[in-house]
Formats: sequence, structure tokens, C-alpha cells
Amino acid sequence: MTRKLLLAAALILVAMLSQPLVSDSLVSGSNNAGSKIAGSTGKVADAQASWQPDLLAWRAQRTTKLTAPEGWLSLIALGWLKEGDNSFGSAEDSRVPITGKAPAHIAIVRLEKDALRLLPPAGGFPKDLLVDGQPAREQALLADDAEKPSKLTIGTLTIIVIHRDGEFALRIKDLQAPTRVAFHGLRWYAPDAAYRVHARWIPYNPPKVLDIPTVLGTTTHLPAPGVAEFTLDGQLLRLEPVLETPKSTELFFIMRDATSKTTTYGAGRFLYSELPDHGVGQPGEVWLDFNKLENPPCAFTAYATCPLPPPQNRLSVPIPAGELRYHD
Repeated sequence: MTRKLLLAAALILVAMLSQPLVSDSLVSGSNNAGSKIAGSTGKVADAQASWQPDLLAWRAQRTTKLTAPEGWLSLIALGWLKEGDNSFGSAEDSRVPITGKAPAHIAIVRLEKDALRLLPPAGGFPKDLLVDGQPAREQALLADDAEKPSKLTIGTLTIIVIHRDGEFALRIKDLQAPTRVAFHGLRWYAPDAAYRVHARWIPYNPPKVLDIPTVLGTTTHLPAPGVAEFTLDGQLLRLEPVLETPKSTELFFIMRDATSKTTTYGAGRFLYSELPDHGVGQPGEVWLDFNKLENPPCAFTAYATCPLPPPQNRLSVPIPAGELRYHD
């Protein structure tokens, strides 16, 4: 009996030693074989098995958000407000003209020292103009950086006030916007695990404040909590993300690579990632899945206020992954 038990144990040991190890490069990509993945072999295998289905689901959700009734494709106008009274409607003399099926005179927004107030036009508010779901009346308005920004609706239109770099503007969306009605789908590079990168997170203590240029010719200022450092095609690269708000639960990378000259949007693309494994204030690791690189709103509409990549995030190498140009 003892001899049989010893023989069985030996056979089990040989079987265990003969099992192949799961390589980190299967998950992080062949270009990043030196990256280390926390957790057990089982977790690595699970992550690899679910990665591509999760990516495809994410891409489908991006299309859903983009084509939503108030998605970026519904934008039809953007009008900057001056101090004093700003009329808006389809009338030619409107401070913010709205083309399409809109009343000649919808309302007036009075701007006084960063305070916004909604006033009726000469003939009174249109009967179907609502503010936060209630009939319009003379009242204060809150911009999109407030906890509960005001939303005006009339017919197929939605109107909000945006606040950018000290300036205010009316942003108008339309369910029947030509860009939404004529949407012809997004195009992507094929999923490639080589561009799913495990990066080293190096925090800045204290965080930097980056000067981010915009398509408006202005500069916005956003905190950069650290830098992600990674190897791609044998090259050591670095990208600095920003936090969009103090309560952000994602890192926001505004970047450009060499494909912007050929196959991807010329001004650059956006990438969001989860926060580093030990938070933004401690050294750690962070996943950068370049298969989720996405076009900014400005790739679809002239009425967006997109940030542009800062110089340090303009890579000279190509990253043929993620979303392709929309208009090609």
C-alpha cells in the first residue's frame, strides 16, 4: 500500500511540474513582456479571456452614447455670451442664432458679473419652453459646472449654458441634427493585446498643473497627479494624464501619436483609464488600453470645445490601435 501511495504522489508531482506557465505578455501584449501582473495565474487567465469581449462591449457603448438624444452628434450651435442681454432664437438679429425649426425669439440670457438670468423676449416666453421640466419664467440659470445645471428644452432642442475658462456660452442640441441623422458608424483598428499596456505610475508630490491648449485658442489649467511610464515596441514612453474634476475616478490622457498624420484624427485622441492600483498619490501601476483610444467630440462637430494634447503627450511613435478617423 505504501509503495502504491508513493507512486501516485510521484505521478501527481510530475504532472504539476509539466504544466506550462501563463506568460505576462499574453495579457499585456508582446511588446511589453517585461510587465508584471499582480494576482494569481487564474486571475491572469480570466482577464485574458474576458479582455476582447469587454473591449467590444465598450466600443458598442461608445456608439450608443455618441448617438444618444443629447450626445455629441446632436450639437447644432454654440454661442458665446457677452456682458448684458443675449437673445437666442431663429431670428437673424439673435445674439445666438439657431437654425432649423426654432421660434424666432426663444428667450434672453442676461450675463452680469458671472451671474446668469433668464428673461422673456418681447412677446413673452414660448408656451412650450421648459426649464428643468417646468414652464419657463424669469429666473436664475446655472452653468454646466454647477452641481445641478439648468436645462432648457423646446421642441426637439435642448439648451444649456457652458462655462469655459471664464467665459459662458449657450450650447444647443437638436434630436434632428444633421450629424446625428446622418451618422454612418465608427471605425476601429482590430483589437490588439500588444497595445494593452501595463505602465508604471510615478506620482507628482505635489501634483503639477498643466497648461492645456484648446481648439478655441484658449488655455485651460488642469491638475496632473503623476506620469505613466511604459515600454512599447522597445521604446520607453511617458504620458501625463489630468483629472477633469476634483472627484474624478479616472485618469484622462489627451494625446497624439504618429498615426494622426495618416489614419487617426489629426488633432489627437483621448484615453481614459482606471486610477493607479495604489491611488494617484502613491507609486504603483496602471493599465493603459490603447484599444480604447477615442476621437474627441471635435472630430464630429464644429461646436465642441475640445482640449488639445500638451507637448509632452505628442508621441513620435505610431500607436495603431483604437478609433480611426470618422470622416475618411
